[in-house]
Amino acid sequence: MSTSDEEGRMAAKPEDGTSGIPTLWTRPQRPRRDQPALSREQIVTAALTLLDSDGIEALSMRKLGARLNAGATSLYTYVANKDELLALAVDQVFAELPLPEPTGADRIGDAGGDPKVWRTAIEEVAEGVRAAILCHPWMVSVIGDVGMVYFGPSWMRLSEAFLALLEDSGLDLVDANEAMGVVIGYTIGAATVEAAWLSALAKRGREEQEWMDQLLPAVIEATKDHPRLHRLYTTQVDQEIEAGRDSSFLSGVRLILDGIEAAWAARSTDREGRA
Repeated sequence: MSTSDEEGRMAAKPEDGTSGIPTLWTRPQRPRRDQPALSREQIVTAALTLLDSDGIEALSMRKLGARLNAGATSLYTYVANKDELLALAVDQVFAELPLPEPTGADRIGDAGGDPKVWRTAIEEVAEGVRAAILCHPWMVSVIGDVGMVYFGPSWMRLSEAFLALLEDSGLDLVDANEAMGVVIGYTIGAATVEAAWLSALAKRGREEQEWMDQLLPAVIEATKDHPRLHRLYTTQVDQEIEAGRDSSFLSGVRLILDGIEAAWAARSTDREGRA
C-alpha cells in the first residue's frame, strides 16, 4: 500500500467514528501516554511553518510527524486528516486578525465625519484579511472550503464582531450580513488573485517590480489597437506595482462602501415614503 493510500485510509476513519464539521471544532483532545505528549496547537504551529516555507504541496502527515519527532499515525489522535489540519491552520491565521469594534462615533447616512469612522473600521477589516492571505498564499487552495473554514472559532468571532460593527453603524442584521458578505467576498477574491500572481513570480524567482518593468512595454504595444486599454496602460498604471496593488484594492473596498451608503439611503427614502 502506498503512503498516500495509507494516509487516505487513516484519514477516512476519525478516532471518534464520526465525520463532518462537528468533529473538527468540538472533538476533545486526548494525550497519548506512549510517547512525549503532543498537542493540537503544536501540530498546527508546525504545519503553519511548513506551509509558509514550502507550500501546500509539501504538507503531508508523514513529513509533519517527522518534524515533530512523531510518527504520522500518532498525529491522527489530534487531527483526523489533512483537510482538518488545513482548516485548523487557516483558523489560526484568522486568530491573529484584530477584531473590529463598534465605533459609536457615526452611522451610515450621517453627514460629515470625513473620513467616516465606520468606513475606516471596515477598510481595516478588509485590509487585515487581505494581508493574511498575502502572507500565507497557500490559503487560497483551501479558503473556499466553506464547511470547514468558515465555521472555525476565529472566523466566527471575526464575523460576529463585523456584524456588530455594521449594526452599530445603522444596518439591521439582514442588511449587515449582506454588506459583510460583499466586503469579504471582494476581499478574498482580490487577495486570491494577488496571492496567485505573487506565488507564480516566486516560483520563477522573479521580483515583481522588475518583472512588471520588463512586461509593461510589451503590454502597451499589445494594446495599441484597443484605445481604452492603451490609455489605461500608458497613463493610469502605477509605476510602483506594489503601491498600485494596495491602492487598487482599497479603491475597490471604497466603491463597495459607497454602494452600501447608497443602498441605505434608498431604503430609508423608500421606508419614509411608505410611512
